[in-house]
Amino acid sequence: MFNLRAYLTAVATVLLLGQSLTASADLPDFTPLVEEASPAVVNISTRQKLPDRNIASAQGMPDLEGLPPMFREFFERSMPQMPRNPNGGRQREAQSLGSGFIISADGYILTNNHVVADADEIIVRLSDRSELKAKLIGADSRTDVALLKVEGKNLPIVKLGKSEPLKVGEWVLAIGSPFGFDHSVTAGIVSAKGRNLPNESYVPFIQTDVAINPGNSGGPLFNLKGEVVGINSQIFTRSGGFMGLSFAIPIDVALSVSDQLKADGKVSRGWLGVVIQEVNKDLAESFGLEKPAGALVAQVLEDGPAAKGGLQVGDVILSLDGQPIIMSGDLPHLVGALKPGATANLEVVREGTRKTLKMTIGNLPDEGEEMTGPGAAPGVERSSNRLGVTVSELTAEQKKGLDLKGGVIIKEVQDGPAALIGLRPGDVITHLNNQAVDSAKSFEQIAQGIPKNRSVSMRVLRQGRASFITFKLAE
Repeated sequence: MFNLRAYLTAVATVLLLGQSLTASADLPDFTPLVEEASPAVVNISTRQKLPDRNIASAQGMPDLEGLPPMFREFFERSMPQMPRNPNGGRQREAQSLGSGFIISADGYILTNNHVVADADEIIVRLSDRSELKAKLIGADSRTDVALLKVEGKNLPIVKLGKSEPLKVGEWVLAIGSPFGFDHSVTAGIVSAKGRNLPNESYVPFIQTDVAINPGNSGGPLFNLKGEVVGINSQIFTRSGGFMGLSFAIPIDVALSVSDQLKADGKVSRGWLGVVIQEVNKDLAESFGLEKPAGALVAQVLEDGPAAKGGLQVGDVILSLDGQPIIMSGDLPHLVGALKPGATANLEVVREGTRKTLKMTIGNLPDEGEEMTGPGAAPGVERSSNRLGVTVSELTAEQKKGLDLKGGVIIKEVQDGPAALIGLRPGDVITHLNNQAVDSAKSFEQIAQGIPKNRSVSMRVLRQGRASFITFKLAE
């Protein structure tokens, strides 16, 4: 007798089995890639002598608290003992672990700057367990790239690819030394490209979901062709471990940096001499843009390339040499990649009109040479207005120190719109509703003409730093 239930069950089992086999067949086989690439991936350890007794906070020392006993014992056995000094006790050293990869048969190695920063000694351990002392050829903190050199011949090397052709959703694989476990392999996909991270202006990061942990830093990120497409550099974490967000430096950026380090020992970058900010919905409305896009110029450095090229405060930069600026963070990447002395065409929106400005790119100053301005001093000729602030004229000395021709300084903030948007006494207002503020009187006149229920922009300097903010006046 025909059993319909048994028949349907059998059919369903066959279909599920077929789907499982098909899914398994679609997954990549990483074994050939790992076998070919692993010999060129190295473990990097460093030692740094500490000037004081604060050894417990030494960078890179594994945190053994909370680990299961078997792992804690493993790390305690694996960590080298600190040598005793002649006066008794232990010689104080900081140690760190990271990864790297060999890019030339004569011993050039790429890794992260933060892996080798301030190291007194750098040791590279190869896949055959042999160890070599490495020399630091050069490092660039802005991109977190470092170039090392070991003495060797016919060393195994990685295949170098290009990061630009990478697509979101593409399989990638990492090899490194997380927590000191050499040649650990993890895989995942590219989850985003061109990612901008806070305080990282010159790297359009590759975001992946590849498991990256402390010790993976400086290791290679491979595509399925076995080519290096990035250097694993950072993770986003709330726990100290992997949480699904990893960031790699594109290999195109890293190789450009390493070539300059090898040739000159330092990196030169293009520079405009501006402070920019994101264009949000309210700013886009206040500047008459169709949608939020571009980089809003909040400050132009005196005698810088942008000032000489005619760029003005309030301009919104939409493209550079035809490459669109979608997010403000796109601009530093593009400008930094240009050679100092090169010319560039900027498409900007100024007072609702599109313009093209041609300017000569400058050389980015060394870190620490930041734009600063003097603090505000007492002024005179006070004026109150509907924004809920009391302002006064800037003195000639203040204008000179801040490189301003006009503007007013806030003396008091009362209850009202100004308090709600976070204005403080000492802030300097230079533009309101897309108009330059020349004096307390002009500020009052402009304030009286502000439309209601529409986004209005205001340019504010606080401690020498400029930014645009937006607000709306209710009915």
